[in-house]
Amino acid sequence: MQAASAKKAASAKKAASMKKAASEKKTASEKKTASAKKAASAKKTAPAKKAPAVKKVTVAPKKATARLKGTAPARTVVHPPSGESRTALVRRARRINRELAEVYPYAHPELDFANPFQLVVATVLSAQTTDLRVNQTTPALFAKYPTPEDLAAANPEEVEEILRPCGFFRAKTKSVIGLSKALAENFGGEVPGRLEDLVKLPGVGRKTAFVVLGNAFGRPGITVDTHFQRLVRRWQWTAETDPDKIEAAVGALFPKSDWTDLSHHVIWHGRRICHARKPACGACPIAPLCPAYGEGETDPEKAKKLLKYEKGGFPGQRLNPPQAYLDAGGKPAPPLGAG
Repeated sequence: MQAASAKKAASAKKAASMKKAASEKKTASEKKTASAKKAASAKKTAPAKKAPAVKKVTVAPKKATARLKGTAPARTVVHPPSGESRTALVRRARRINRELAEVYPYAHPELDFANPFQLVVATVLSAQTTDLRVNQTTPALFAKYPTPEDLAAANPEEVEEILRPCGFFRAKTKSVIGLSKALAENFGGEVPGRLEDLVKLPGVGRKTAFVVLGNAFGRPGITVDTHFQRLVRRWQWTAETDPDKIEAAVGALFPKSDWTDLSHHVIWHGRRICHARKPACGACPIAPLCPAYGEGETDPEKAKKLLKYEKGGFPGQRLNPPQAYLDAGGKPAPPLGAG
């Protein structure tokens, strides 16, 4: 009887335990259901998340010639990718040079000169002023001092008066008289045709030396002036800012035989279209290849009004330009005091 009573108590205890477990399971299920309903309700009432706005990118037209005729630019993404490979960069850089060669087939040094001596002097004088101002000034200088020996023996005050329109005339007088003396004393009155000799002359750096070597002696060189520096960075050919490093970086993208003409093409483009403050993007023949398209005026008609020199129908910088330039519609610059 005692055993039956114990068995009965154990059975009751087991039933109570099972009932408690079932109750707890039911409570957990109800909580889970309530939580799910609450989450669904919150999701339903919460406002839909707004998709991020797509940034509008100004893109270059397919053909510059179409823009110059006044047609609307085509909406085609043409910017080079940020991860442009070395091979792609070389191809794009060389294509830009080929395009510019078609636009400026008559590109030439924009300083008037008749011999290497006149060119080296004119290039030294062109610092911090325009080639036009130099061209308007040098006729009087070379008429009075036609040779290095003549300029070396000149009265500095008389030279200063002639060079006054060029600005910094005292420093420039010292340089041109100094380099003339060096030519007369060390090189027999002749301009040397080697880079290492040219850079020893007063006022002559690598830029001036390459202008002389490329245009007076036909020896390839890259002229890294302010226009060249600005454009090659805009085109992402290099991120360098030091002229010597720019020269090396850009030179590595082209055959050496292209260097002199490349310099003319880039500098001409910088003076006529790709200006420092307001480039005429809407009239640019290489817009589809330019990562900086959109920095300037993109409207074709407004851009046309920004064009300079022969591209805008105005005189160029040389008083005596090459015949090819005149044949292409270029106009010679007026002499000093004529306008």
